[in-house]
Amino acid sequence: MAVPNFVSNPVKTREDLAQFLTDLLNPLERHTSPGGALIHLGYTATHYDDHAAQLEGFSRPLWGLSSLLAGGGSYPGVERWVRGFANGTNPDHEEFWGNMRDRDQRMVECSAIGFSFAVAGKSIWDPLSEEAKANVEKWLAGMNDKEMPNTNWLWFRVFANLGLSKVGSKLYSKARLDADLDHLDTFYIKDGWSRDGPEGVVQLDYYSSSFAIQFAQLVYSKLAATEDPERSKRYRDRATRFAQDFVHYFDVEGRAIPFGRSNTYRFAQSSFWGALAFADVDLPAPLTWGIVKGLQLRNVRYWAKQASAYSPDGLATIGYNYPNLNMTDYYNSPGSPYWCCKSFVTLSLPPTHPFWASPEEPYPTAALTLYKPLPLPLHIISSTPSHSFLLNSGQMCSYALKHSAAKYGKFAYSSSFGFSVPTGSGSLEEAAADSALAVIETVDAGEGYRVRRVVEEARIETSTDGKNIPWLRSKWHPWKDTEIETWLVPPHPETPLWHLRIHRISTPREITTAEGAFALYGQGRDGRALDQFNASIPEGNIQEPGKALAISKAGAVGIVDLSPGQNQRKGVVVRSDPNSSLVFPRAVIPTLMDEIKGSADAIHEKWIVTAVFALPTIEVQAVVGKEWEEAWKSHPVVPEEIANLIRPKV
Repeated sequence: MAVPNFVSNPVKTREDLAQFLTDLLNPLERHTSPGGALIHLGYTATHYDDHAAQLEGFSRPLWGLSSLLAGGGSYPGVERWVRGFANGTNPDHEEFWGNMRDRDQRMVECSAIGFSFAVAGKSIWDPLSEEAKANVEKWLAGMNDKEMPNTNWLWFRVFANLGLSKVGSKLYSKARLDADLDHLDTFYIKDGWSRDGPEGVVQLDYYSSSFAIQFAQLVYSKLAATEDPERSKRYRDRATRFAQDFVHYFDVEGRAIPFGRSNTYRFAQSSFWGALAFADVDLPAPLTWGIVKGLQLRNVRYWAKQASAYSPDGLATIGYNYPNLNMTDYYNSPGSPYWCCKSFVTLSLPPTHPFWASPEEPYPTAALTLYKPLPLPLHIISSTPSHSFLLNSGQMCSYALKHSAAKYGKFAYSSSFGFSVPTGSGSLEEAAADSALAVIETVDAGEGYRVRRVVEEARIETSTDGKNIPWLRSKWHPWKDTEIETWLVPPHPETPLWHLRIHRISTPREITTAEGAFALYGQGRDGRALDQFNASIPEGNIQEPGKALAISKAGAVGIVDLSPGQNQRKGVVVRSDPNSSLVFPRAVIPTLMDEIKGSADAIHEKWIVTAVFALPTIEVQAVVGKEWEEAWKSHPVVPEEIANLIRPKV
């Protein structure tokens, strides 16, 4: 089977990274228009026009190309982009990008364009004719009087003006740039964290870091250090604090924990670490340049080796670990994945920079912990050498977004197992309810499960027994008359492969519940669907009253009912619909199912207690012994403070 050239690239040196970029850029040539202004990579649609989508294909690779050029590198195809600038901004040319309107997708692409002029003007701006330069200036400055979304989008106009400033354009608007920056600063919360919007927005995902805000602040702090020293210092200080939290979102292998929207941007997840180097930030302990180098290069290295994430000739596809339109957002065009090119920003640095001069170091052991509470994003992260995942409560999308409940509302997200999005609403297989409690009125079976989306009263609490174990507590309502209060408890030292979920369900309805563990690769060694458990391999499914377990080459995932009372929930291993998991095209979800007999005359209350088991790469454990089996039999204990709430009141 044909695979892209870069799959064998070790991605360890500056030269390796430059070669990876070159191998990503080369396939774009055959998809570039004659005038160079448009790159057409596919026919799938977005909420914006196809011309803007092809501009996206043109602009997003510039994050990498301009970084390469700024660092003294070369690329034979740079002429295509120079020609594209001239023709794309020429109103009389058939490839004209079109003038910007209010809230236009074209505004997004101005960030990469402004950045390229600021750092690589000699290679991209200087070769343009005077007429072409005038057209580019006019087109780029056309966004200065337009309405923009009250989000990270404002950074795109900042970069447009920054680029105009660096090339000496008279159309550069300092007043517009300063006003945008002043408003963007109102998004700041504290401890390095910013919202992706004004107060009331509760999305603190990768847009608060690598995809947009932190990355933009750091790049600005370097490019505007002389003109705006006070703000630039403030941005570097924020990044110093933020880095101490953000390190926990990466695992020892380099993978980031997928969470939120825009996961098709893939290794843009790690561009924050490159931006730290670009901005010459004074690193906080325990971070060193060798550690930062490892955090970024391991992430890029992981994605370079995922052949299934690309077409055979090396085009980035829409999806995560494999092409998958089901997980997309309404703004993901075939060119969108090239936002990943932000992670090539370190190519702009000389070989003598400490990022490149320092030997790569492994993941910092100081960041490995069974539980790290992060109060602002309302996450508790568990990072161990075997598994990194986060427990989640309180975030939600502030606007209509496809699969927003799956992207922001699940109980847990894992770097090894990812998360799933639904494919429909008619069955549990379609619901793909991994790391979720899905509920449905029993009389409406087949009419759609409901999961947590809007979260109320989310907070982090800590045990008062001297152990200081944190947990997340929140409320949510699948129907107005039904309340579910949820506690999420991270792993404990005695049971490090388990986390707990406790739910108090109050409802007048007769409902069916289905609670899923993580999704797991659902194929056996013979390539067929997992069958009954075979202990000699070990591989397969276990489905029993009160428990369900699945084991495959990707690991072991299980779920156990620890609810009070005699009636255990039914254990099943659900084969979720194909292409529901971001990581595995075919997945299974160990699940517990139950019925709650409510009535219209009274509110029925029921407590359910769930223990979730997760161990990636079970084959490693199988070689050295039966550790997985021993751990599977050792169930966690509910913290006493929560257990006291469950006990019947006398």
